[in-house]
Amino acid sequence: MNPLKRLGRRRASVLALLAVTTLVTPAAATAAPDAVRASTLGAQAAQSGRYFGTAVAAGRLGDGTYTGILDREFNSVTPENEMKWDTIERSRGSFNFGPGDQIANRAAARGQRLRGHTLVWHQQLPSWVSSIRDANTLRGVMNNHITQVMNHYKGKVYAWDVVNEAFADGGSGQMRSSVFRDVLGTGFIEEAFRSARSADPSAKLCYNDYNIENWSDAKTQGVYRMVRDFKARGVPIDCVGLQSHFGAGGPPSSFQTTLSNFAALGVDVQITELDIAQAPTAAYANTVRACMNVARCTGITVWGIRDSDSWRSGENPLLFDRNGNKKPAYQSTLTALGGSAAAQRTGAPSPRSTAALPSSFRWSSSGALIAPKPDATHNIAGIKDPSVVYYNGKYHVFASTASSAGYNLVYLSFSDWSQAGSATHHYLDRTAIGAGYRAAPQVFYNTQQRLWYLVYQTGNASYSTNPDIGNPNGWSAPRNFYSSMPDIIKQNIGNGYWVDMWVICDSANCYLFSSDDNGHLYRSQTTVGQFPNGFTNTVIAAQDSKFAMFEASNVYKVQGSNQYLLLVEAIGSDGRRYFRSWTASSLAGSWSPLAASESNPFAKSSNVTFPAGTWTRDISHGEMIRAGYDQTLTIPACRLQYLYQGKDPNAGGDYNNLPWRLGLLTQSNSTC
Repeated sequence: MNPLKRLGRRRASVLALLAVTTLVTPAAATAAPDAVRASTLGAQAAQSGRYFGTAVAAGRLGDGTYTGILDREFNSVTPENEMKWDTIERSRGSFNFGPGDQIANRAAARGQRLRGHTLVWHQQLPSWVSSIRDANTLRGVMNNHITQVMNHYKGKVYAWDVVNEAFADGGSGQMRSSVFRDVLGTGFIEEAFRSARSADPSAKLCYNDYNIENWSDAKTQGVYRMVRDFKARGVPIDCVGLQSHFGAGGPPSSFQTTLSNFAALGVDVQITELDIAQAPTAAYANTVRACMNVARCTGITVWGIRDSDSWRSGENPLLFDRNGNKKPAYQSTLTALGGSAAAQRTGAPSPRSTAALPSSFRWSSSGALIAPKPDATHNIAGIKDPSVVYYNGKYHVFASTASSAGYNLVYLSFSDWSQAGSATHHYLDRTAIGAGYRAAPQVFYNTQQRLWYLVYQTGNASYSTNPDIGNPNGWSAPRNFYSSMPDIIKQNIGNGYWVDMWVICDSANCYLFSSDDNGHLYRSQTTVGQFPNGFTNTVIAAQDSKFAMFEASNVYKVQGSNQYLLLVEAIGSDGRRYFRSWTASSLAGSWSPLAASESNPFAKSSNVTFPAGTWTRDISHGEMIRAGYDQTLTIPACRLQYLYQGKDPNAGGDYNNLPWRLGLLTQSNSTC
């Protein structure tokens, strides 16, 4: 939001900038917060932006016990055999998608993510393929198979195991003998990945293998060298799948190191076929915990539901017994995910399913849910710029307070939106955050430092920290991300103002976005380890005309996809505020329009209905309801909700005294 308006007649540039201070170290923090507890595996995994899936056999979908567990517990599915070559293309050029479609369509109807398994594998391969000896013929056959299958499932499959089990067991660290390697050479893997990217640019492309969990093994090192080489040369690879078929001892002691080292190459890691002989509780917990400790470990799939469904059925390796009852390892797994056997707390957001973002949006708005609560020392006219997280059974909302005297911050919490209007307002100028200009807050939990961060503007980009989000008196005094305004902003800001700072992190870097009321979106970055210090390399991330890219940018990770969503507030031809949207595959990438025009907006009064009456024509500065609360700012891909500011359409006068209120948008055209 424009600080000139927030400050009345004062320019932001006259504010004294605070000195940069040192990082608050993790030692200053208390224990990590309890996660929002869920009672099923998929719902709990979703709290951290992950999935918990299972292998599914089409032939078992008529079993009510099987499908009951499948639908209740898992938010991702992998066809066990139905997408393998000998099922889909048993005869050359003749494709049978029926069994795969049965699983894919059922998963889509239930909002479950779909992993594709597998495109190129030396086993379950028709004899007509394995007998080919001419390189050009085999190359054409392989690429055609990849293209036809991926085109058929485009938009339905989240990630593909493009190549499966291409490395040899033992101490060679080399690729195994197969028709593909023997006829095409070791370059067949690269060619398969390039063909896959061309066929479906949106799907994550994975290399999948077994016995690559122990870091020191030659096979693990061979796969690692390949992935490192692919990333260095720009070969499209997005993830590594570690099958994790363990003996009763569970994962090797270096398992988390292996996950971390692959992730450090810039790929996601996934546990793709987990089963553990005799299902020891500690072994399952240790496996899950290793994944949870690596930010880019995005999901876990167990290879079957009940012990009777397992390819290792004699070893009883799964989480449900032959009758479909939960085994002790189920509870240890749920606990390691951060869950609880108890039902979700009343008022918690329902587990959100994942799907592709649509190209247009429709919304239904609540009435005004949160209004100012003036007291003897706070004569407040408007409440604005909300940030919100759902944590520990409550919504925690931070917002700007506006009046003729200027701007500051307020905090309130409640268990259900019906309680929002009656929640106590805690004014943060009474805390170490202090009086004076503070506005446009953003809140998130830094999992590495075990601290809550409140980011806001003071004329600089500032932050405070707190070990307990529920304690409004626990916030530290303001510190600054920058010593002064970056030069590139000074050179482009014109008559605008430096506003609306926004921090988001991936597994390697943290990024700070900001606006200038002059058509520019800026981005700085630092490493996760340096955060909150070290923000440099400030660039113009996106730009447009002044009112088309005005302020109030939000950036989010879209759950279950290789996608980020950017929202920026614009001023329409009618003078009303609305939001445009873009997507990108990385936080440092370029942004492609999604719903980005006034005729097809992300959110504008023209695509919002007001069942309780039209109380605003402005859809202004706000924030998504997230799937979690950490620094990745992960949101669901469907059934979106957006907390925003609106006002009486007839209100006018001094900007600081406009009667802004907070309302909630709920997506009404969700497909899942």
